[in-house]
Amino acid sequence: MNEPKYRRVLIKLSGQALQGDQGYGISPQTLEVFAKEIVELQESGIEIAIVIGGGNIFRGVAGSTAGMDRASADYMGMLATVINALALQDAIEKFGVATRVQTALEIKEVAEPYIRRRAMRHLEKKRVVIFAAGTGNPYFTTDTAASLRAMECHAEVILKATNVDGVYDDDPEKNPQARRYDRLTYIDVLSKNLRVMDSTAVSLCMDNDLPIIVFDLNRPGNMKRVIDGQDLGTWIGPE
Repeated sequence: MNEPKYRRVLIKLSGQALQGDQGYGISPQTLEVFAKEIVELQESGIEIAIVIGGGNIFRGVAGSTAGMDRASADYMGMLATVINALALQDAIEKFGVATRVQTALEIKEVAEPYIRRRAMRHLEKKRVVIFAAGTGNPYFTTDTAASLRAMECHAEVILKATNVDGVYDDDPEKNPQARRYDRLTYIDVLSKNLRVMDSTAVSLCMDNDLPIIVFDLNRPGNMKRVIDGQDLGTWIGPE
């Protein structure tokens, strides 16, 4: 059995990933598949934190584009991430794994407030920690929240789970000639405007030498392969 390359990871999971093929909301079947993979990682001794988006329910940027006040729209998006976090918590705990949801907005009836030292303790006790409500501030994305929480909790890597098998120089669905990058530097991502994560998130990772691995979530077992150190997806890091 391969020794895992990473012992503490932060998984950035988009809200859209939870909707499966139904185009909106949460697919119970898709949720179960993700939960099972996360449980298998946890049982192998990996300490797992998750930051989840809310785009399957509401996107603040989309609401702002439609004429809503940006701050109000972003707060609505944060609440959408809490819904997703509670759904994922339920799915994981059905497999018998202890899970904690911590939110940047205080909703004490359903989740813990985000407290860094408490989150670290949960991870040490092998509980899966799901961070919801982004950073708790409007105008910041859940990508930025992922970078921030990963550094606060001393994660060794951010695993950015997507619907494609890495970062391309063009949209591979529209351009069959699009080329996939195996490795990129932070500066490459920023200068080429590759939109892997927003520029604030990438800059935070660059300032703290925190690597990002972008991989295809839809192939079963990919999370484990990445953590074991297999050469999958696109690695982003220092030069």
